[in-house]
Amino acid sequence: MKSKRIAILESRLGEQLVNLVSQRGGVPFHAPALAELPDLEPQKIAELMRSLEQRPPKLFVFQTGVGTRALFAALDGLKQTQLFLRLLDQAIVVVRGPKPTGALRARGVRIDSSAADPFTTKEVLAAIEGIALKGEGVIVQRYGVANAELDRALEARGARVTEIPTYRWSLPADTQPLEKLIGALERNEMHAAVFTNAEQVRNLFAVARKLDKAAVLQQALNRTLVASIGPVASAALREYQVKIGLESKPPKLGALMSALDSALS
Repeated sequence: MKSKRIAILESRLGEQLVNLVSQRGGVPFHAPALAELPDLEPQKIAELMRSLEQRPPKLFVFQTGVGTRALFAALDGLKQTQLFLRLLDQAIVVVRGPKPTGALRARGVRIDSSAADPFTTKEVLAAIEGIALKGEGVIVQRYGVANAELDRALEARGARVTEIPTYRWSLPADTQPLEKLIGALERNEMHAAVFTNAEQVRNLFAVARKLDKAAVLQQALNRTLVASIGPVASAALREYQVKIGLESKPPKLGALMSALDSALS
């Protein structure tokens, strides 16, 4: 990717991606497309814990590492961690991938099942396929948005689903970098655009709509090498009829950068 201009939309690990591109000789254009805002209300968590103590759930599903850690931090503050650990010990614990796995193991939690690579909702559902859920309580640790697909599938099996919000995704407070990126794409100044989250796609198009440039953005991306970290981001790109140049396998940053380097060489 020597001297190639690469658009990076990642926020949390944005600097890491920028450095990876620079180390490979590329020219990164960093336009964070996502803000993670805390969405934990201690009072609601305390009420939830009281209800779970009275009616323990059968299944817990943890979807993200950052959300799992935030939940435990809130429970620590409420002095409810030991109760939560007892509930987990009595239930079936399922994780979406390695990040929530690490966060739970740090708390000594037993993990009963883990979604397979590439860690999408499809794999989560496969991991719990044999569990009888009719009339049972299921707790889902939410990530940035509600996982409607997972909730509907669980409810269709007769489960009582409760989502615990831990953080929510939003547009960054400063959208000027995204506006500049849309302009750069329109002028064909980017060789590639890297998407590491489905909400990055939706937020970029939200900014484009405000500029009355959604169609312009779609056409510009389809003239650019679009790199997706995995099937969830790819599905969002297809929603906007954007052609995917490459999809990382496995869905990890290192593999994504290697694939991008090869594609641009």
